[in-house]
Amino acid sequence: MKRSIVNEILAESDAFIRSHGLVLPPFAYWTPAEMQARTATGSAMIRDHMLGWDITDYGQGDFENLGLFLFTVRNGSAANVAQGMGMLYAEKLLISDVDQISPMHHHNAKTEDIINRGGGRLVLELFKRAADGSCDPEAEVRVRCDGSWRSLPAGGLLTLDPGESVTLEPDIWHAFWGEGAKVLIGEVSNVNDDRTDNVFREPIGRFSDIEEDAAPAHLLVSDYDAWLGEGAAA
Repeated sequence: MKRSIVNEILAESDAFIRSHGLVLPPFAYWTPAEMQARTATGSAMIRDHMLGWDITDYGQGDFENLGLFLFTVRNGSAANVAQGMGMLYAEKLLISDVDQISPMHHHNAKTEDIINRGGGRLVLELFKRAADGSCDPEAEVRVRCDGSWRSLPAGGLLTLDPGESVTLEPDIWHAFWGEGAKVLIGEVSNVNDDRTDNVFREPIGRFSDIEEDAAPAHLLVSDYDAWLGEGAAA
């Protein structure tokens, strides 16, 4: 993706989030230079826990059709999990446009609530994970939606209207996209590391390759190692 396009997506996404009555935390608006300075003087958690902007086309160069906007608001650490105390949770905001697919994947460890926070409808295609790790083409999928169980056939489509949510365990393969209008999505989960916890059905990448045709307005989480130095693993 071109950096100039990334900058446009950041501005458009911020406006969309604000249109739903939400405001991102202050560090979302730091310049790269300010992020560098603050990382060195007390804000290293932002780098180490991969908080912030995340724009991905899954390395395929087709963001409009295969892509996702994410912003990680908070995320604990593996050390918290090992100690059984501290920040044991994570929160993200996502935006999925109409027919913009987040491709089929599951997580190694993350259980997540996916919440339609507003806009259009959110459509999820679901499969149960088979014993060999693949999408089971026959097994019924059973998920909890706002406290009630829902059952779907393999590959069934679950549609969430604004306000509705689904809990996805690590054994559930899922792909999703917006329907009718762009969707603001909330994600609440246990601590997760996006560098290691995503398993995709197809051989694609988690992050985008950036063509530096403009200066970054704000850093993406995938920029942190190059701009801020390597930190502790989340």
